[in-house]
Amino acid sequence: MKQQNKYISPQVICCADDLERTGRYANERQYYQHGTTTVYEHCIQVADVSCRIARRLHLKVNDKALIRGALLHDYFLYDWHDRQSCPRFHGFSHPYVAFKNANEDFCLNQIESNIIKCHMFPLTPIPPTTKEGWLVCIADKICALRECFAKRVVR
Repeated sequence: MKQQNKYISPQVICCADDLERTGRYANERQYYQHGTTTVYEHCIQVADVSCRIARRLHLKVNDKALIRGALLHDYFLYDWHDRQSCPRFHGFSHPYVAFKNANEDFCLNQIESNIIKCHMFPLTPIPPTTKEGWLVCIADKICALRECFAKRVVR
């Protein structure tokens, strides 16, 4: 991660750096998620918020799987705002595209797979089956709301 945010946990930054070195993870920097937030920035925030919620609630979780799953939950690698190149029904289909891409580039464990495939519940019908999956599902919605309603700085 080139530009470090002092508020993001070092574990999240370290894991993001590892993913950037081995897969297509850096490609997420070129796609926008919500407003002016890139998919890369969104995933970093979701990982960090997931960890913060787990700590606040004193939940015993697999930290590494939680962070990796959160960082890869939107690993769909296309511009979903471009209707020509985006699959139909992005909201419903992107978890499976992200899982396919992540599975091609990385060795995923069961928790990470569950996080990626189920993070869009209830939009997608299958709920997470792990604590980590629920944390990312909730953190993703918190971060998306922040990004969608953040005040835009006019330059």
